[in-house]
Amino acid sequence: MKTLVRLSWLLCAVSLLAACAQATVSPQANPPPLPTGIPQATATQAPSSTPLATATQVATDAPQAATPTPTASAAVPPERIAQAQAIADQFLEGDFAAVEATFDATMASALPADKLKEVRQGLEAQVGAFARQAGARAEKYQQYDVVYVTLEFALAAIDMKIVFDPAGQVAGLFFQPTQSAPPAAYVPPAYVRAETFREQDVTVGGGKWALSGTLTLPLSDGLTPAVVLVHGSGPNDRDETIGPNKPFRDLAWGLASRGIAVLRYEKRTRQHPAQFTADVLATLTLKEETVDDALAAVALLRQTAGIDPARVYVLGHSLGGYAIPRIGLADPQIAGLIVLAGPTRPLEEITLEQVTYIAGLDGTVTADEQASLDALGAQAARVQDPNLSAASPAADLPLGIPANYWLDLRGYDPGEVARGLSQPLLILQGGRDYQVTTVDFEGWKAALASRSDVEFRLYPDLNHLFMVGEGKATPAEYDRAGHVAEPVIADLAQWIEAGR
Repeated sequence: MKTLVRLSWLLCAVSLLAACAQATVSPQANPPPLPTGIPQATATQAPSSTPLATATQVATDAPQAATPTPTASAAVPPERIAQAQAIADQFLEGDFAAVEATFDATMASALPADKLKEVRQGLEAQVGAFARQAGARAEKYQQYDVVYVTLEFALAAIDMKIVFDPAGQVAGLFFQPTQSAPPAAYVPPAYVRAETFREQDVTVGGGKWALSGTLTLPLSDGLTPAVVLVHGSGPNDRDETIGPNKPFRDLAWGLASRGIAVLRYEKRTRQHPAQFTADVLATLTLKEETVDDALAAVALLRQTAGIDPARVYVLGHSLGGYAIPRIGLADPQIAGLIVLAGPTRPLEEITLEQVTYIAGLDGTVTADEQASLDALGAQAARVQDPNLSAASPAADLPLGIPANYWLDLRGYDPGEVARGLSQPLLILQGGRDYQVTTVDFEGWKAALASRSDVEFRLYPDLNHLFMVGEGKATPAEYDRAGHVAEPVIADLAQWIEAGR
């Protein structure tokens, strides 16, 4: 079997979880951050770690922990580990009724056997054919036994994280990239001057969708410009964390060091998975997932002391960049719009391109990998089928994303919409980015060629996170600690300041 690569939340350009439910109910406290998929069904919340962008999470009412402190595996009975491995076998062999029988009542309601089947199909479409179990590890979290069963697929190694309640029933189910060690503590880049700014907690929006956020404020007596950061795909935390990297914290601290306030916040699909019941998912679009909360963040900044309400900007990364034209269209008073690695092509096309790229990284594509690519290609074709309707099964579509999401994007051309906006734009692209490539960058340039108030920056050595690298970009880069490159911070700050 070829060398495995670990998929990250950035694998896909879209931010929805695979076939079924990431659900949570009555968490005992809103969790702190974590990163990249859309929840489905209903359940509650067990301790969570970074979910796979296109993965599935379901859990019950154990409190979520961004980085739970593990105890020795011996604290978890060996029979519980064996039980988890048996559940993994049943799931992979298609005995979904047997898996459902291990669930507590909330889990069984959220993720019945038919939904488990959709999850299995969606998982294989993304990471290829299953190869083998590669071991298990366990930890104790409060009253819960948490077992990680490592599964090797053709394109990735995935941890099936199974959370057991004290009665031995499954209270949570997660699929996430395999993590061999906890992430290292964040070390600020050299361009950050921590003595020049302060941070405060804020709440973006209100009601059931209220989001925890952080406002980074320069220490200044006058009014300052401010930027809202809009996440890429998946249930991101406010730092857009991936592995040891926190690109949004880099941006916030770097820009604040240069006199620009920054607001970043938990993504709706991260903080409120319990709210994404089946009926909500059936009508979910990019608007509810991303656009509405970005607009609420803009409104908050305009009402914040020390912020110049006439100089509020919005920056979108990846999927957030794709959404920027819709955000700008909804609020013409936004001072300026910034796109970092934003797609201009259809998301289903980019998704297939990303997976194809990863499959071919070692120079070969196995029969199993090709079968998975063919299946994903067929799903992408269904998105473009004129007969696609809201009733089309999610399992037949890329990443198990409901049809309504795709229908909302039908005919959406970010470059064309951006051409008609009144705000100035800044478009940034990394030359080594394999997820959103220079093809998309050229798409922005072609669409906006007639506008004199648009600027473009290409950084040949930077990847999708706008971090420096060499050679052919791979998902493994995201496991190495880095920072958003200083020239990016400088260019952003200069452009924003020039808008005074």
